[in-house]
Amino acid sequence: MTTDPDQLLALAVAAARLGGDLLLRGQPTARQVDAKSSPTDVVTQMDTASEQAIVGHLLAARPEDAVLGEEAGQRPGTSGLRWVIDPLDGTVNYLYGLPLWAVSVAAEGPDGVLAGVVAVPALGTMYTATRGGGAYETAAGAVRRLSVRSCSEVSQALVATGFGYRPQRRAAQGAALAGIVSQVRDVRRCGAAALDLAWLAAGFYDAYFERGVQPWDTAAGVLIAREAGAVVTSAAGPEPDSEFLLAAGPEVHAELRALLLAAGAHSGA
Repeated sequence: MTTDPDQLLALAVAAARLGGDLLLRGQPTARQVDAKSSPTDVVTQMDTASEQAIVGHLLAARPEDAVLGEEAGQRPGTSGLRWVIDPLDGTVNYLYGLPLWAVSVAAEGPDGVLAGVVAVPALGTMYTATRGGGAYETAAGAVRRLSVRSCSEVSQALVATGFGYRPQRRAAQGAALAGIVSQVRDVRRCGAAALDLAWLAAGFYDAYFERGVQPWDTAAGVLIAREAGAVVTSAAGPEPDSEFLLAAGPEVHAELRALLLAAGAHSGA
């Protein structure tokens, strides 16, 4: 089967739209759940339904592909291509009715991600990239090519981050953030890793870092950020991992990485 990045991207976009439309229709129900019941159960149901819609669409077109989804986990395949899916990134935002949640779909070959989309249905915005083909934002019918901001000084950098769910990890992340907050322009916390990476690519941030992200959180977003000119690494090497991810413009990446590691952003509970 074809591994043409443009064709894979077209399929990913169509699948992300299916999942996003489903989530948009269900968001009012998720918000109106009685406080005595569990609103997270409703969000989990929506999350699962979105993933099922996305996977169904992808496998109808490419039944031999593997799938890694946040909800259903790993499904093996025989084609050498794997779809990496976060059907609802930013679940707390979704629950509260905030528009800052996303659907992330990436097509990954043996040598890395070939195509990816981060759709933001509540804002009507979509971020896409193919390997070697650049990164783009589509909004209100207009398309623009993305490029990271030019920022040459860490002191002038607007830095985004995120926090884990476990209290011990949040405490460690807060301490690390306190170690750098006086050395950057300011800090933002969106609540959706895929969207953070897309917004870095769009020039809304100068850098984004987080500990504890998973492949489905970042597969599409990392490609989009890199195609827009960002440098993306882990604490120890060139590829991000669950221990640490830093994505930043090339002018500030090295200095910011050193500051974050010194502050312990890659370690803790």
